[in-house]
Amino acid sequence: MKQDIKRLYRAFIFIFLISFLIINWNDISWIFNYRVISESISNFFQKDTPIESDAPETIEFEYSEKENSLEIPKIEVLAPLVFVEDVDKVHKTLDTGVVHYPDSVLPGEKGQTIILGHSAPPNWPDIKYDNVFTLLNELEKGDEIFIYFNHQKYNYSVERKIFLEKGEEIPENILTNSDNMLILVSCWPPGKNIRRIAVESTLKLKIE
Repeated sequence: MKQDIKRLYRAFIFIFLISFLIINWNDISWIFNYRVISESISNFFQKDTPIESDAPETIEFEYSEKENSLEIPKIEVLAPLVFVEDVDKVHKTLDTGVVHYPDSVLPGEKGQTIILGHSAPPNWPDIKYDNVFTLLNELEKGDEIFIYFNHQKYNYSVERKIFLEKGEEIPENILTNSDNMLILVSCWPPGKNIRRIAVESTLKLKIE
């Protein structure tokens, strides 16, 4: 008798479960979809994992109404910053201001920004920007140099001065590790085409 009751009970449970599945299939069918289950488990374990962004840091610079120019407060320099596409045009353009060397990066970009300017001997007339870089040798570590380019103000801090022979390139091993570098170059001594003076400075970055 007990065996019969157990069989009836099992049959009832089986029929009940089958009926329940058939009636509620639309609501519970996801249980039997291994893809859904796998995705749910994966999302559960990843929901608190921080997402690392590959987006670069945003670098913001102060806006300025000034035209492209170079300013060095310590030696009272304020001159137009001129851009040329051809290296052969650099020397002729120096009469109109300081000139960006076309093979160097633009201000604010990673790399070396090289700017050239005339220098003149003492008591030379103040014409055609001939004496714009005459006092470069007075700059010391920490002095500020400002470049205004495309209505952005770039603030550089002087690191060092080096002296080069005429035609000698700036040696890589004496440069700083900064990714953003400004190098001002002129004749040395002022007004004489014998050697070169190069003032190296690094860009102060404001990271947001």
